Amino acid sequence: MPNRLSNVGRLTVAAMSAGLLTAAITLPAVGGTGTLVVSATEQLNLKPVALAEPPLAQTSTVYDARGNVIARFYDQNREIVRLDQISEVMRTAVVAIEDDRFYQHGAIDLEGTLRALVKNLSSDRLSQGGSSITQQYVKQVLLNAAGTEQDKNKALEASYARKLKELRYAMGVEQKYGKDEILRRYLNIAYFGAGANGVQAAARRFFGVPASRLDLAQAATLAGAVQDPNTTDPSRGRKARALLLARRNVVLDRMAELGRITPEQAAAAKARKLGFKDVRLPNGCGDSDHPYFCEYVRHELLANPAFGGTRRARERAFAQGGLKIYTTLDPKAQAAADRAIRKHVAATDDALAAEALVEPGTGAIRAMAASRGYGSSARKKQISFNAVADARHGGLIGFQAGSTFKTFTLVEALKQGMKVDDGITVGNGYNAPSTSAFKNCAGAGVGDPSWTVTNDEGSPGFKTLRTGTWGSVNTFFMALEQRVGLCRTVETAKSLGIARADGRKLQEYETFTLGINETDPVTVATAYAAIAARGRYCAPMAITKITDAATGRPTSYRPSCRQALDPGVADATAHILSGVFTKGTMSRVGGIGRPAAGKTGTTDGYATAWFAGFTPDLAGAVSIGDPRGSQRYKLVNTTIGGRHFAIVAGASLPGPIWNDTMRAALKGVPATRFTPIDTGRFGGCGDACAPARPDRDADHPDAGEPRLGETDPGETGLGERALDDQGAGRTP
Repeated sequence: MPNRLSNVGRLTVAAMSAGLLTAAITLPAVGGTGTLVVSATEQLNLKPVALAEPPLAQTSTVYDARGNVIARFYDQNREIVRLDQISEVMRTAVVAIEDDRFYQHGAIDLEGTLRALVKNLSSDRLSQGGSSITQQYVKQVLLNAAGTEQDKNKALEASYARKLKELRYAMGVEQKYGKDEILRRYLNIAYFGAGANGVQAAARRFFGVPASRLDLAQAATLAGAVQDPNTTDPSRGRKARALLLARRNVVLDRMAELGRITPEQAAAAKARKLGFKDVRLPNGCGDSDHPYFCEYVRHELLANPAFGGTRRARERAFAQGGLKIYTTLDPKAQAAADRAIRKHVAATDDALAAEALVEPGTGAIRAMAASRGYGSSARKKQISFNAVADARHGGLIGFQAGSTFKTFTLVEALKQGMKVDDGITVGNGYNAPSTSAFKNCAGAGVGDPSWTVTNDEGSPGFKTLRTGTWGSVNTFFMALEQRVGLCRTVETAKSLGIARADGRKLQEYETFTLGINETDPVTVATAYAAIAARGRYCAPMAITKITDAATGRPTSYRPSCRQALDPGVADATAHILSGVFTKGTMSRVGGIGRPAAGKTGTTDGYATAWFAGFTPDLAGAVSIGDPRGSQRYKLVNTTIGGRHFAIVAGASLPGPIWNDTMRAALKGVPATRFTPIDTGRFGGCGDACAPARPDRDADHPDAGEPRLGETDPGETGLGERALDDQGAGRTP
């Protein structure tokens, strides 16, 4: 076909827009292209029209605290790049095959358009496009902006009305941008096949390289793909790949014909195989190495108004906005938690272990790990919910937290002025003296005199705040909760962020202190982190900064903190809980070689087991239970991690997992000491000293209880087994 149409004759263009126009438009034969353009634009009433260009859908990326990619989310796999981030040979190839006169003509390549009109009129159908790159860009913008299938079909309909509309928009685009910017925008919006939108995504998807590193053969392949990306989609199989290879060679021949490359270069490139590498870009939390933290971030962003006015706006921004989301995840801490759980619990075990690590003083979530894989394979025992978090962040109902809740009763006792050696004489069983002995926060009596809370092992006697906590003595904590008040204990727990995992109101019954409420590791770890931070509670935090792709402006997010406890009360609590490792339920497991404090938790009949603890630098909580139903499938006579357990208590597995995690997560971090207890305020005993015993001086502060370092029968770790098969969730 000749390069110019010198004798067009008189062409009658049947202009159609929603129907036949009443008048025909006649294009006179002229000798010069410029005159022809003027005549055509006047007779067709072609005037520039501004094109609305909504932001393109891009991939959102989630990063850990060190800048490593955690996950990607996208409706359209696209990453917008600058023109200098696209190899020169790629730009040359696409111009050569799509619009070789792109840099010479204006908005309309009249020669190409007239060629197409002649062909279309002679065949009575639209068989040739003749569109310039600018026109193709306009069509892609209209297609991307289409909100419905009807709108999309309209943007693609084969009509002269649509063509004329595109021409007017193209003129507006050419007025607005220079040629290089139009080419950049076209290469970022074009679809190349295999789910790749834009040249950067296509380069990575097809060849595993950025667009800046595309070579001649690769560039020709992508330039060839844009004409019919669905037919030549290489991910569809051999036939499509053969078509794409043939199309690549057409591009190479055209580049050589135009003198953009030499025939020798074209021949060498044509001799190469297609080289499609099928590099799939991960999409969503299921493809992440840290799926539980990823799920937490996703739900946090979608549910929190701080990240957008409406949920729909947040969903659109997340899936299409090209957000860069920076998070609190510490890869070192995450690896430590993952290894510790894998060491003790197998992914195919019925029992499910979950752990969260939280930084005291900021609430930053440093790790979230679980023993099960994330997914939908029942054969692999995968789970599709967030085992580490509450329902608001993708979790379910959680597990009963057991004796980890005794810490909140201890805190309330210290708040009310009790000293570490103040105590109560208790027996092996406890019955509420009356209904009104326990009142919930609505003022209703919820005590149940008919219900007996027991200690399975251990002797009755006088227990102090220290020895009662170290031995986790149920009857002591029931009596202590009665003394300080159920509602006051509940309010203290709430002040430290304690809530049910399912989002319902906390159950306020006399056994609250024994952990009857189901919760999650993130919530418990955050509460214990507040004690480590000397009473400063910081809400769990996963997102530190979000950069918007449209504006490039970052929005930073700071910790949300408040002073929940008197620092002295928190220090005294840490002092007592540190003895759990040396004199209490974790004494057989031992410590971690640096100051640490914590509390084991074992629920009714060994349904679930917990350990929650902290150092001044890091707090964590570990839970274990059977997600099929912890009350039905208890941790008795079970095999976990290849080991058989007659029973699983807080110190059996959660404690060792916590220890192993902390040692690795804090390796190389200088040990920080707890602030010493204010002995003048909390030391010794006040109005609840031990009763005198015959073999001791009645005035001795430890009279009636073992001296520190002696063995208390309640320190066996079995004192937690107070509730029988009916008791943990029993309501009066």
